[in-house]
This record gives sequence, structure tokens and C-alpha cells, in this order.
Amino acid sequence: MKLFDYTGIIHFHSEYSWDGRIPIGDIIKAARENGIDFLMLTDHSCLEARKRGVEGWNEDVLLVVGQEISPRFNHYIAFGIDEAIAVDEEATVPPQEYIDQVKRGDGIGFIAHPDHEGTELFHVKQFPWMDWSVSGYTGVGVWDFMTDWQSSLTNYPKALLSFAFPAHFLRGPRQVTLDRWDRLNQTSKVVGIGELDNHDTPKKICGLNISVFKFKKAFRFIRTHLLLDKPFEKDNVKDINAIINALRGGRAYVALEHFRKSRGFVLYIFDNNATAMMGDEFVLKENALLHVETPAHCKIRVIRDGETLREDIATRLEFTITEKGVYRVEAYIRILYKYRPWIFSNPIYVI
Repeated sequence: MKLFDYTGIIHFHSEYSWDGRIPIGDIIKAARENGIDFLMLTDHSCLEARKRGVEGWNEDVLLVVGQEISPRFNHYIAFGIDEAIAVDEEATVPPQEYIDQVKRGDGIGFIAHPDHEGTELFHVKQFPWMDWSVSGYTGVGVWDFMTDWQSSLTNYPKALLSFAFPAHFLRGPRQVTLDRWDRLNQTSKVVGIGELDNHDTPKKICGLNISVFKFKKAFRFIRTHLLLDKPFEKDNVKDINAIINALRGGRAYVALEHFRKSRGFVLYIFDNNATAMMGDEFVLKENALLHVETPAHCKIRVIRDGETLREDIATRLEFTITEKGVYRVEAYIRILYKYRPWIFSNPIYVI
């Protein structure tokens, strides 16, 4: 099965957010310079970029306009909605209300930065997801750049180094996030995405005014790849729908691409009768083969129902599976004598 792999950035803010400042045109230019195929904008409480007519193809970068619904806690990013969903940013609102509102409008929604802790050193508030009794959401952010990076800001010298070399301080998705995601996927389909959550915020660090982070730099980090059945057609409506449908279906993987591009990553399960890709269900009749390929030598870890099933250092791994379960893959690439987080796939559901 031939699929088309497109690289995108999900969750970031422009001048139309109260805490953003960068014009859309500058953000699109930064995406183009980084080889990004699509952008999924999530300004707070508005769809202003759509009203300004910039949603769709901007030369070779496709912009999808969504919204971050952001009360004090329980932030939710939504796409495919026709109107902005108004929620006061200091309010305590049952998140099931806006999850249902997105779903009624045939949109998709993702629990944002679920385990965000902020950083006391720089007075960044925590914005975690608090209500796990909810249902009806499409997925969850499994690796958020800002959550990960801010966890390294424990003192000023380390903060300066982390600002200069952020990729070297990223530790990957938090284990509590992955464990919860694995548990959720054993009872219902929960799509995992990567988030950037960049604002290009001005901060004073050690007396210096610093931009955290310029989009040209930020776009080198956490990306979400989507696998489409056919290439983009350069048609705004069709191509945005293709992105929405791929996300809804879980045809996605998340990657840190500062050190090495991940395009070419492959995960599928097959037998003589059927093949399943990320996001698919696979009916296990007798035995089947799980196949993984990566574009560079790395540590490949196959996870089933939250437990490591197989681990090897290779570019290709194939073995027989005999049990039902939720199968996903993690890949870690060796940089400067250390295995660093690289690729995290969505699962295949073996039933």
C-alpha cells in the first residue's frame, strides 16, 4: 500500500492570540524554510486567520486554521469547526461541553499538553488536563515541545544552555503521558499527535531580552507526520479534508527532526489476506507479521498494551505476532553517545 508522507506542525500561535505576536506571513515563511508541508494554527478563542482569508495553500505550505479552547485548565485544540467556541480563559467549564460541541460540528479535537507543569523559575503557570472522565475526543498530545523543554529550566545556567541547544535537552514524551495513552487505547481509539505550542514569546533571562522561540528555530523540533492515500491536489477544501481525515483515522506519527529527518518511517502488520497501517484495526486469524522500517540506524522498541514486546538496534525489524493488542513503535537515535527520542508512532489495533 503506497502512502504519501507529509510533515506538519500542530499547535502554535500567531498575532491573533492574546499571547502571540508574529504575523501569519512570517510564520508561513519560516515553515517554508524548514520544509514543512502543512501548518495547523491554534490561536486562543478565535478563527481570525480564516476570516482574514489566509487558510489554505500559501504557495507550497497548507495552513489549516483551528482554535485552542483555553479556560484555566483542560485546554483543547479543535479543527474542522465553523465557528470559534467561546470559553472565558479564567472560567471553570466542564470540558465535556466543548468536546461535545466540537464533535457535533463534525470537527476533531485533541487534549492539549495533558501533563504540562510550567516552570517556577520563569513564572510559567501549569496548564495540565484535569478531567479524565471525558469522552468523545479524537486524541491527545503525546509529545509537546513546550512541556518537554520547560522541564529542563531548573536553574539559570541550564536554562541558557537549554535555550541555545533545546533539542539536546528534550527527553521525549513523559512516561506518565505514554502510560495513560496506552491505557486509553486499550478501551477506545485515541490518536496521538505532537504539539509545538510556540508563541515566539519575549522573555528576560539573566537581564537579556530573548525570543522564545523564533518560528524558524522552533519548526526544527516536534513535528507530526500524516500518511495520506493520495498526494495533495492543491485544492484547499480537498486537502484540508484529507488532513482532518488522516488525523481522525490515526494515520500519523510524531518525530523530533532536529537531528535526523524521519520521513521513510514505516509500520504495518500483515498476513496473506490483509495489511494494516497506523490507526487501522487488524483481525488476527492465526499469525501475522509486524514490520518496522526507519530511515536511519536506531533503537527500535515495539510496545504492546503498554509493555515492551521487542527491542533491537537496526533500521528494519520484522517478527511474528500471535496475540491481540494495541501495537505501537518508539525509535531512539544515537547522537553524541546517547540514545535520544526520535519517533513515536500511532498504534495498530490487533483484534
